[in-house]
Amino acid sequence: MITRIFFIIFCSIVICYPRFAQTNSEITYDPGTTLDISAGADLCATNIVINGTYSGGGSICDGPLPVSLTSFTSTVDKRTVILQWITTWELNNSGFDVERKSILTDGQWSRISFVPGSGTTSELKSYYFKDEKLNTGKYEYRLKQMDYNGNFEYYSLADEVTITPPNIFSMSQNYPNPGNPNSKINFDMPVDGRVSIKIYDIIGREVITLIDEIRTADYYTVEFNGGNLASGVYIYRLVAEGEGQKFTDVKKMMLVK
Repeated sequence: MITRIFFIIFCSIVICYPRFAQTNSEITYDPGTTLDISAGADLCATNIVINGTYSGGGSICDGPLPVSLTSFTSTVDKRTVILQWITTWELNNSGFDVERKSILTDGQWSRISFVPGSGTTSELKSYYFKDEKLNTGKYEYRLKQMDYNGNFEYYSLADEVTITPPNIFSMSQNYPNPGNPNSKINFDMPVDGRVSIKIYDIIGREVITLIDEIRTADYYTVEFNGGNLASGVYIYRLVAEGEGQKFTDVKKMMLVK
């Protein structure tokens, strides 16, 4: 009789994804075993003997794991996610791809940065990455650790990260300032409503309307292109209203060409 064994059964005797420590073990499967390793999971041990076949989107590896990851945590500061992780030793570690997935939108993993590793070391190493200017939503994060030979392992953050809408209306100083000729303006909408940002010259004439539309509660960035304007001082004014609230802010900007 062919025995079909699913990967989840072996989580107590092998290292399941995500991994935070090295395990030395030996696993042997009986003749006729059919092993199903689900996508995103790995079956690892020091020595593996399979007397049958395996299928699924996961992978099988043997030998010691390339890093010992003892923690992988996150903190949230408004629309910035700060990721931190610690290794107690590393073997031939090239570094970590930082990957993010939006739970509420596309649901696809995307690479957002690379953090170099420490090669081979037995010393404790700490790593740090800031993911900034995120929109409101729920996100998942994982690390793709790679060695110099192209082998890789995944380590997932245990909990999803939530970016909540802002609490108050606000508009930032444009950056860079002076612009030459482009700059960006951040603004926050705590409620759904209409928002407009208009540019005026120094004597009060309207020269550009950046936006004038309905926006949902979220964090936003708009870009100002002054390529068709003369160098000088300009005024930009935000007017936002919704759910019985109204907010107006005015700031100066410099355009240098």
